[in-house]
Amino acid sequence: MHGDAWRESGDEVRAIARAGLAVATLAGVVGAVLMLLVGRALTWLGQEADVVDRVRTMLSALAPGLLPCLWFQTVRQFTVGMRRPQALLRITVASVTVNGGLNWALINRSWGLPQLGLSGVGVATSLVYLLSFLALYASARRDPVLAPRLGLNIARADRRTVRRLVGLGVPIAATYGSEAGFFSVTALMAGSFGSAALAAHTAVNQLVHIVFQVAVGLSHAASINVSRELALGRTETALRLKNTAPACAAAVMVVVGLVYVTLPGLVLSPFFDTGGAADIGVGLLRGLRIWLGLLTGLATTAVLLLRRYTAVLRATFAGPRTVSAA
Repeated sequence: MHGDAWRESGDEVRAIARAGLAVATLAGVVGAVLMLLVGRALTWLGQEADVVDRVRTMLSALAPGLLPCLWFQTVRQFTVGMRRPQALLRITVASVTVNGGLNWALINRSWGLPQLGLSGVGVATSLVYLLSFLALYASARRDPVLAPRLGLNIARADRRTVRRLVGLGVPIAATYGSEAGFFSVTALMAGSFGSAALAAHTAVNQLVHIVFQVAVGLSHAASINVSRELALGRTETALRLKNTAPACAAAVMVVVGLVYVTLPGLVLSPFFDTGGAADIGVGLLRGLRIWLGLLTGLATTAVLLLRRYTAVLRATFAGPRTVSAA
């Protein structure tokens, strides 16, 4: 009976993974088309003509990479959900190195590659997404636990499983989409002040996102562990995780914040040369109000989410205790 249950569990996981890849493929195609259309619409949003031309070129290079990006994310979540993400860190570190090398080569015409300028960044990113997906998939196929549960034949995806994933994923996607839209709107607002303000906003945004990835990793770890604890009926442990994950994130933010405040010149030096520092500094001051509003909105959202999470878990925890007492 144990063997039958194990096989049924493996079949269900395989069906979910296959359906996930099918949904990722559909979303990637739709998203790539939308990226191309957004590039054409920027002229109506108050952006400078030179900025619009550069963005269009970049989006055209990035659009093909959306498919392998979503495939990579699907396999990544599969390995994390199976609690076997060991190869993920190595592949991610390698991809950062390869991406940096390709960016340099395609921008500056090195290593026999053509000089593509700014569009070379988009081409390099798309290529790295593809290589990262292939590397992670190859690693998963070599894993004795993951390999039997992972397949690429999306034509065999079960429609009911696809619908179930879409129903579960759309609210989550809307959350991430609203978050991304939030940052996109702030970029458009910064761009309305001119290219210098947009450059300053982009530099600060990249610095924030470097640290943000730590929070993303902690959120994934917390989500998996909370789901596990709730499935086992250990609601008190799930409540403790609510405090542990933000505390870990806060510790990282404090350390990084001290580095940013005490060494601003060193931190910002990769983003501009001496000649452009003054212009970007002025642009940063112009966009300061945008960032203050952004931080206020994100902080308010975080507090509301934590309160809602605590209330739901406490209600869940109170339910079984009331039943047992009766």
